[in-house]
Amino acid sequence: MPYLEFNAITKRFPGVRALDRVSLSIERGTCHALIGENGAGKSTLGKILAGVYTADEGEIRLDGRVIQPDSPLAARALGIAMVHQELAFCPNLSIAENLCLGDLPRNRLGWVDRAALRARARAMLDSIHADLDPDRLIGTLSTGQEQLVQIAAAVGTGAQIIVMDEPTSSLSAGETQELFALVRKLKARGLTLIYVSHRMEELFALCDNISVLRDGRHVATSRIADTTPHQVVTQMIGRELLVQEPKHLHRTRGPQRLVVDGLTHPTRFRDVSLAVHAGEIVGFAGLVGAGRSEVAQALLGLDPDATGTLRIADNEIAVGSIDASLRAGLGLLPEDRKRQGLVLGLNCRENNSLASLPALSRAGWMRRTEERTIAQRFAKRLNLKAPSLETGVGTLSGGNQQKVALAKWLTRDCSVLIVDEPTRGIDVGAKAEIYQLLDELAAEGKAILMISSELPELIGLCGRILVMRGGRLVGEVPRAEFSEARLMQLMAGVAA
Repeated sequence: MPYLEFNAITKRFPGVRALDRVSLSIERGTCHALIGENGAGKSTLGKILAGVYTADEGEIRLDGRVIQPDSPLAARALGIAMVHQELAFCPNLSIAENLCLGDLPRNRLGWVDRAALRARARAMLDSIHADLDPDRLIGTLSTGQEQLVQIAAAVGTGAQIIVMDEPTSSLSAGETQELFALVRKLKARGLTLIYVSHRMEELFALCDNISVLRDGRHVATSRIADTTPHQVVTQMIGRELLVQEPKHLHRTRGPQRLVVDGLTHPTRFRDVSLAVHAGEIVGFAGLVGAGRSEVAQALLGLDPDATGTLRIADNEIAVGSIDASLRAGLGLLPEDRKRQGLVLGLNCRENNSLASLPALSRAGWMRRTEERTIAQRFAKRLNLKAPSLETGVGTLSGGNQQKVALAKWLTRDCSVLIVDEPTRGIDVGAKAEIYQLLDELAAEGKAILMISSELPELIGLCGRILVMRGGRLVGEVPRAEFSEARLMQLMAGVAA
């Protein structure tokens, strides 16, 4: 008898059927992967199990009996917990206070028993060997440390099933390896893990079985040992994913569109000089903390302490002036689309217009017909999957949110576009579409600076790659010399 069964699970949201009669089973003590394109229903299925959502139809069986996890608290009582993609703690409370929220230990007078609070939190942290101070504020933790606290909360309260939703999407390489080691330990202790991720290499390294969802339906379940990444990708997108040489590499690059000379910040980066030509994609590689995102933000004028010389197209720009950078034709797709690239409370059409409000308005009034026409054009070009342009952008999958964030800058028609981690947290199908779009933009004459922590995508798309280390530009690698080993040597400061 299967340990955990989903039988004909259906879930509807306004304008969309997120899950359509999904049936699959999960074995006890295994790490079971859920994979699919953005919007395929992976996270929704995990959230139904964890009590965040309630299924409209179908049933869940645990050890043969029907369960109804209709709230996170009910799911916890059943031994089910979820480690969320968007971490959700109170940043101004301590680790101990967050771990015990809802069940704070109290003394005879009704006051919170601080000693008992720390002891309980320490026991939870010790259950996963997390060396963290229970009195430390959550807001001071790294993403990886915050994730450890979530896992400690699950294990420390007796969870036997843990759903992990995109657990490495914001982790450094070191934090990712620490998480892998912890997942293996939890599995060895008999816990059942449901691992939702777009990163194929992770799934094949950690998981025993893999289930593929497509358009809200269950397509296939296989043992990892019996399938291949190529087969899984084909099942995910329903077609062969063709890998083609970028078109822009076969065209002659144009004049310099972005020229940076001696860009410096007192503590974050120093003496950064670079140039990007029209019609090329230049990669920007480096380890976490190397300073790449900080340089990108300074180029848009977001850092008032940065100094140096900046030329965009034929315009000399004052470093630190957002208005001047925008007027000269610079756009920035930021690293964190939800916090920096979009307004989640607005719809797709409204987000599409955010960088072009003066051009789309007259006497303070929006020209709605033109606004809708432009938004429809870019939605079609980017293959945006949304019920309508009036759909709240916060309800879209990560890949479709990224498309809206990109469309905002396409609407402005920037001549220089900096894209910071443009494919983070999105599936292989959406990645391929964004790669194709960036290639097309370069072929049309845009100058693109691409920041990415995924070396294979820089190697596949760029004509040359710049490398930062410790806030300094330490090398430039031409396409003929591309290799992950060469780039890692420069990034880590290791002699060849």
